[in-house]
Amino acid sequence: MITVYKTHSAFELIFDYNPKVIADIKGIPGRYWYGSKKCWCIPVSQEHSLEWLLKKYNKVNATESLPEQVGEIPPMPELTIDIPLKYTPFPYQSKGIAYTLIHKRVIIGDQPGLGKTLQAIGTVIGAKCKCILVICPSSLKLNWQREFEKVAGIKAATTQTAGGLWNSGGSSLILSDSIKTTWPTFHRTAGVRVFITNYESLKKYFVAKIKKVIDPETGKPKPLRLDHIEFHQTIQLFDAVILDELHKCKDGSTQQAKFCMGVTKGKDFILGLTGTPVVNKPKDLISQLHILGRLGDFGGYKFFMDRYCGGNGTGATNLAELGYKLQTTCFFQRQKKEVLTELPDKMRQIIISDIATRKEYNDAISDLSNYLQEYRQKSDEEVARSMRGEIMVKIGICKNISARGKINDVIDHIDEVIGSGEKIGVFIHQKEIAQALKNHYPHALTITGADTQDQRQSAVDNFQNNPDCNLILLSIKAAGVGLTLTAASRCAFIELPWHSADCDQCEDRFHRIGQKDSVQCAYFLGKDTIDEDIYEIIEKKRAVANTITGSSDNIQKEIIDRVMNSIFNKKNQPIEA
Repeated sequence: MITVYKTHSAFELIFDYNPKVIADIKGIPGRYWYGSKKCWCIPVSQEHSLEWLLKKYNKVNATESLPEQVGEIPPMPELTIDIPLKYTPFPYQSKGIAYTLIHKRVIIGDQPGLGKTLQAIGTVIGAKCKCILVICPSSLKLNWQREFEKVAGIKAATTQTAGGLWNSGGSSLILSDSIKTTWPTFHRTAGVRVFITNYESLKKYFVAKIKKVIDPETGKPKPLRLDHIEFHQTIQLFDAVILDELHKCKDGSTQQAKFCMGVTKGKDFILGLTGTPVVNKPKDLISQLHILGRLGDFGGYKFFMDRYCGGNGTGATNLAELGYKLQTTCFFQRQKKEVLTELPDKMRQIIISDIATRKEYNDAISDLSNYLQEYRQKSDEEVARSMRGEIMVKIGICKNISARGKINDVIDHIDEVIGSGEKIGVFIHQKEIAQALKNHYPHALTITGADTQDQRQSAVDNFQNNPDCNLILLSIKAAGVGLTLTAASRCAFIELPWHSADCDQCEDRFHRIGQKDSVQCAYFLGKDTIDEDIYEIIEKKRAVANTITGSSDNIQKEIIDRVMNSIFNKKNQPIEA
């Protein structure tokens, strides 16, 4: 395509290198090459020659000039089959499952928090897929394993336990280096139905060889193409692929995107999950549609570029038509406000993190274990003193290490929420954790013990009224009461308080009069850490009508006993990395 800019004396022509175009331009009297702008120029007096040139080469204009093809988008279909799930979907989620069962290769684009994961799982279970691959960010692998068990009863397995779950109808397994080449045997002999890996590991498990093709003219390697990649035949085992955060593959030139294209090729069900399929321009969709095997439904690469991207990839044209074709072919997206009547007032989500500080944590737990051995022999009076002293200090150290190990996962979560245009509040306790997040998000608002009353009020006002202020870091102690933060319906806990009532108070900074949305509260728990033990106690306390029925020491005593039992029960059990 030739792009034309008119000046007072000439037409400036910009286009991708094409020797035929250049030859025709050289035949126009008065033409010249403008080196500093890297464009060809044609005198204004030769406008008729320019019209001839454009008519010959700008055939895409015919594509662009076609009237937009837009019709009425039909309502989402109703789910008419029974799917054996342990969790009953909301009506809008059932419609999403029905849509994906019909269209099979789909982008599930619901706003974050509306249950894209559940709809994907419901689809592959409803379709009776036998071998499923989940590709997701590394921080979400454990959560996908947990969700398959919670939603569909597919047990989470390790390489040691997979065989024992055969009779329960299959299991899910996170791929690891120890089974880099032998993972297919876990499907054939141990009944593993779901395999989970991250985008960065696709090459390790599924790519046999990458051919380096040399350009004979330049002597340099040609850009990587899909046909340069040889995949292991074992990828044929999968009849369904789920790609979480599909927008990570918006650049089709990357190895990651091309590996996804190869792994998904020919699959019956391909489900891409993303609340932000278009990050910058419609061009972002090209690679994602290719991965879904849907680019041909949109006329192929060249037609898509010409029709929807202004020909050069930087434009955005015929968007109403693009939206219509997406929604009637392979895409749906609902906003929270559209389905609010179906949502509970408050929803809690547990996100299990494989902490990055594992060795440090294990050392601290070993030290705590040795100390608790002594605690078992203490008198009641000594126990009371210990609870106010070294035991709680040591537990606090373990909490700190776990919190530091979860920061990267929390950052991924924050990025997803604010990337979708929402605001979020993150509850922390320790100054070190607050500072780590503040270093990553220097413009984040804060309400901590270090802030004055005026600074706190300013932070609240900015968060409530300034659309550009989308993240606030909140001390559980300083911000847990008395504040209204209803500009957001998302909050997250990277650290836990000791009482369920404290959690509820923090959540209710968002869930209060003036809140128009369902509030979604994410709790980050370190895998195989005391986080899980503490949250279990918090949940138990929530189940009691009066959540605070005893003294602080009694609650701390229960936590100490729970942690002690957990440590000794888990002792000598291997933790798989």
